[in-house]
Amino acid sequence: MAATVARYGLETVRTFTDPTKAFALLLLRKRGRSALAEGRQRSAWTHLATARARTLELIDPLDDADLVRQVSPLLSPVVWDLGHVANFEEQWSIRALDPAVPADFVRDRIYDPIVNPRPTRKHLPLGNRAACLAYLHEVRQRARQRLAQLDLDASDPLLADGYIYKLIAQHEAQHSETMLQAVQLMEGLVYEPARRREPPAAVVPVDPESAVIPAGPFVMGTDDRGFAYDNERPAHAVDVPRFRLDLAPVTNGQYLAFMLDGGYRRRELWTDDAWLWLQGARAAHPAQWVRNADGTWSERAFGRTAPLVPDRPVVHVSWHEAAAYARWAGKRLPTEAEWEKAAAWDLEKRVARRYPWGDLSPTDDHANLEQQTFAPAAVGAYPRGRSFFGCHQMIGDVWEWTASDFAPYPGFEAFPYREYSEVHFGRGYKVLRGGSWATRPIAIRNTFRNWDLPERRQIFAGFRCAADA
Repeated sequence: MAATVARYGLETVRTFTDPTKAFALLLLRKRGRSALAEGRQRSAWTHLATARARTLELIDPLDDADLVRQVSPLLSPVVWDLGHVANFEEQWSIRALDPAVPADFVRDRIYDPIVNPRPTRKHLPLGNRAACLAYLHEVRQRARQRLAQLDLDASDPLLADGYIYKLIAQHEAQHSETMLQAVQLMEGLVYEPARRREPPAAVVPVDPESAVIPAGPFVMGTDDRGFAYDNERPAHAVDVPRFRLDLAPVTNGQYLAFMLDGGYRRRELWTDDAWLWLQGARAAHPAQWVRNADGTWSERAFGRTAPLVPDRPVVHVSWHEAAAYARWAGKRLPTEAEWEKAAAWDLEKRVARRYPWGDLSPTDDHANLEQQTFAPAAVGAYPRGRSFFGCHQMIGDVWEWTASDFAPYPGFEAFPYREYSEVHFGRGYKVLRGGSWATRPIAIRNTFRNWDLPERRQIFAGFRCAADA
């Protein structure tokens, strides 16, 4: 009872009970909020409002037909993502905090990603733009009213420091990137976003040599609950042998050299599973590359085709393609522990940084994030974003495939629900790190773990290579 009273920002003035103590009457009053508590409420609302503004901005150029079409069995109709975002917020900001609020069994089932995997979602009764926007608005109004009543200083782990609102905002931000993957594949659509700028050119040259990361333990993962997903926890020591890591992701020009050397035809570069995938997919180049009549290459992106830019990171390649390139180059993909050590570890201070450059939140000087450029930036465009070991662009531009399977850390505990991480462990997923140009800053940090199947190419993914040292 005390926890429930505190959750709603109240305090008990007096309690009246009958002689048998079968009943109780509580006299309550609203507890005054500290400046810190008021700040947490403002922060929670800002996270929610910013995520929603980006979502509405993203779908504004799309017509009703764009919203309902399913461009790939690997991706949902955009209208499903919108409804799922609203349903997720309803479940966690309203019902999880008040069990007396009745469930919406119909919507809960429609927007359950486990019950309805992506290939089936086009057959669901998803409604149109107006219906989804109305649902988003109605849930947000209820969530805002509930937030105004809550005490984010409470000991409840869902509320402490606004955890649940950061979860909701990050969830929406992640779906905005997924929606852009679908928009990228919409044939006949020239997407005109509200904000778009040219990806920056290189500011400094990047040494073609690799960084040498010394052997020794570092702290992997985090114990930060405000905010980190359960799969990022707990923080734990990992002893990593000495290794080399490329200072930058593999570029279009470097990947083209692999192709011209027969990389897609050389059986020895591909594992058995990868070769089987290659034959079935008939892949001969990254997913969005187009060969021109004169033998040069262009790249498709959001309804536009432009000449391939050699010094930008290659994107839309599968794990299989990344691993084959690495073998061709005499290297390998890094493990996720190697990747995180190179990105996060400050060898002098013996602490892990939240971002490669430190603990300050990302700005446009640090990384290519926030859905602004609609393409990776040239290698060397963000020298202020380098890690302690000098690695460039480990956050933003392209997600980076690692050699590691998606698995729990020692001491993993599912929170606040097992369907986010736990049900995906041990199912053949490979870990990606670092985010892309389409990732919102709230949804990335050195410890963030993304995952997908090794044959997937719809994600904004590239890679960098590692080697033993």
